[in-house]
Amino acid sequence: MADSKSLNPRTQHYEFLGPPGAFLITVGVPLTIYGLYFTCSEAAGGCPPPFDNLFVAAVRAFNDLGWWKNLWDTQATILYFSWYAFVVAAWAILPGDWVEGTRLRNGGVQKYKINAFSTLLLTLGITTGYILRYGPESFTFIYEKWLGFVTASILMSVLQGVYCYASSYRGEKLLALGGNSGNFIYDFFIGRELNPTIGSLDIKSFNELRPGLILWVLIDISMACEQAVRRGGSLANITDSMWLVLAFQAFYVVDSLYNEPAILTTMDITTDGFGFMLSVGDLAWVPFVYSLQARYLAFNQFELGPVWTAAIVTLNGLGYWIFRASNGEKNNFRNGKNPKNLKFLQTERGTKLLTSGWWGWSRHPNYMGDLLMAIAWCLPTGFNTPITYFYPIYFAVLLIHRQRRDEESCQKKYGDDWKKYTEMVSYRIIPYVY
Repeated sequence: MADSKSLNPRTQHYEFLGPPGAFLITVGVPLTIYGLYFTCSEAAGGCPPPFDNLFVAAVRAFNDLGWWKNLWDTQATILYFSWYAFVVAAWAILPGDWVEGTRLRNGGVQKYKINAFSTLLLTLGITTGYILRYGPESFTFIYEKWLGFVTASILMSVLQGVYCYASSYRGEKLLALGGNSGNFIYDFFIGRELNPTIGSLDIKSFNELRPGLILWVLIDISMACEQAVRRGGSLANITDSMWLVLAFQAFYVVDSLYNEPAILTTMDITTDGFGFMLSVGDLAWVPFVYSLQARYLAFNQFELGPVWTAAIVTLNGLGYWIFRASNGEKNNFRNGKNPKNLKFLQTERGTKLLTSGWWGWSRHPNYMGDLLMAIAWCLPTGFNTPITYFYPIYFAVLLIHRQRRDEESCQKKYGDDWKKYTEMVSYRIIPYVY
């Protein structure tokens, strides 16, 4: 018991304003996912709907039992849970290397099966064959059953959050340092157990890369098929704006899954527990919020032209270059490689902090690349509505929060060395701006 207590001390510091904030986010995230549909869809009357009727329509809907029943779709729920089962089966059946993660504070290591990219290729192969055989109209069901799929993904998120919270009390589990407060609401949201598993399946890393990210691509494909059907039924009629969104977001997913081992050093994997925050983020928020631009273009079709297309492609390419080059420098350095002879600060802990290259420009240059890509994904939707720009606004808030969490942890870890480092690298994310 003494060993367990020393390994799993009580959480003394709350994030997100503690239990009240955790409760509000737990309720607010699903409401936001639904809200983005009801403020940006044909069914609601536009993107956004007419403001003079918005409040009255909302009150009328909330008092209509039929409106609440419309949030549930049995067929969509069966399809979603079947999709999740397929991804689990692919993880189990497809070959993949087993890779060790970072060493845990109990001295052990977690092992992860690396085959997310193979799962994506299998999924895209099946999807492509299905569309070629039955036509684009056969793959518009995600657009048509959007609300049902959202509800199913939230249900799955709740079930996994409850399961992981309950199972964290069974046996001697290694808990997340930030999720052991003793408050049910807060620990359920943050995640109590660091690495919940079922057999050899690590639930956290699995959800982080597979079901939500791959579904995001499938949703974009469904939105492109919906647009193709409306424009004559041929895939050749899809607009350049839709192709850009599909290409950018699919490439991001492909790159993430191809570089799957890189995720094993992120805070989500090494530090955070797996609770409702990550489950709803991975399973519901990512696929159904990040695909907003494609869903908008399904019912608001327009061509960008070669000039705008080239400009947006250039911006996305710049963001990707910064993101990938900076992460490459960091991963090489962490693995004991320094091909560019980058400068660094030697800390008293024995570790080294990069102070040149991309990491000399700012402490989080990869975040800057991420933000540029996020803006590029939204530009194909034009400027007729601010709602399609929700993603980069939200993402900026998320990245700033992550940056502050990371730097607070580094301040405790490195002490005076961290102060020296921040004097050498003064900008947090964007040089000369922040």
